[in-house]
Amino acid sequence: MTNDTDLEAFGYWKEQWKSRPLDMKSYQSEAQKTAIYGINHAVIYPALGLAGEAGEVANKVKKMLRDGDFDRNAVAAELGDCLWYIAALSRDLNISMAEIAMSNLEKLMKRKANGTIKGSGDNR
Repeated sequence: MTNDTDLEAFGYWKEQWKSRPLDMKSYQSEAQKTAIYGINHAVIYPALGLAGEAGEVANKVKKMLRDGDFDRNAVAAELGDCLWYIAALSRDLNISMAEIAMSNLEKLMKRKANGTIKGSGDNR
């Protein structure tokens, strides 16, 4: 059960993070402290969770089409959940989020240089 001491500690922690930029390594390290799934579910649990949260992002955007309202904060919250699952999955794969980000940028820059940003397929 959460008590006043826990809430005070969270407030302190939150203020500390607000005062400086949060890098991927720090996020991944802090997010790991909230993972409660067992080693037997490594990779599987965060992969399925990521798929579910990505679906929730899509659903929030879909409701914009249906209702004409766009809840930016709700989409951002779901993106945060996606980020948590990405951090957990990359940790389970023993790959840092920074490595994943750098590899992705390298791939995209190569595609841009080759004029293959448009199109489909993994090997462009």
